[in-house]
Amino acid sequence: MPFGHRRNRIDRSLRERGVPPEPQQREREELATDGPWDQADAPADGLPRVDLGALRVPALKGTELRVDVNQQQQVVGATLRAGESLLQLSVFAAPRAGGLWDEIRVELAKSASGQGASLTEVEGPFGTELAGTVLVQQPAQPGQPPAKPVRRPARFLGVDGPRWFLRGMISGPAAAPGEDARLLEEAFRAVVVVRGSGPMPVRDPLPLTLPPQAAEQLARRQAAGPRPPGGPARPAGPGSAG
Repeated sequence: MPFGHRRNRIDRSLRERGVPPEPQQREREELATDGPWDQADAPADGLPRVDLGALRVPALKGTELRVDVNQQQQVVGATLRAGESLLQLSVFAAPRAGGLWDEIRVELAKSASGQGASLTEVEGPFGTELAGTVLVQQPAQPGQPPAKPVRRPARFLGVDGPRWFLRGMISGPAAAPGEDARLLEEAFRAVVVVRGSGPMPVRDPLPLTLPPQAAEQLARRQAAGPRPPGGPARPAGPGSAG
């Protein structure tokens, strides 16, 4: 069944009043989606997408895709760059009933506040989102002590899909409304999530993989020796702001 990102706002309002949503109303809103997409409802739009397993990331003109790996060389996320702005994508298992974004917004705001930054709820093109600042760890320079984190503008987008939750963090100039934001918003809207049918604990990251060519390049780099230290820190989970 198709889903709708506007469901976040409606369900939240109903829960606050203690009223469960009408099944007919939920289905009507779910049919209103225009992305991001579940695999079952992905449009035949001819848009090229990079297959990363649980994520199919659009290859839009003006964007550059970087796949993020951890120290164990496991894929943990994907980042789209557009100019000086970034869109970091993460996808997680979620309950059938949805509503995970409501919980995660609270956790993200608390996490940012505890680090000396600030995130507040605003209404955006994907429903309720968070906007403000987060702390970003700077790469360490060889022979120098670790650099202090810096405060950066950021937006967090969230969509509850069928048993999955997609989170996007936009940083840089696109964290403010305008032309810079529109390209990365378009990219987020065109993402397709491949959840799979197997059971998974709620909030566990959905498995991501490298395309064959990228996997071969990574294998060659590993054979050549370790990379120099540094690089952006990845959030530990869906409710981590930095």
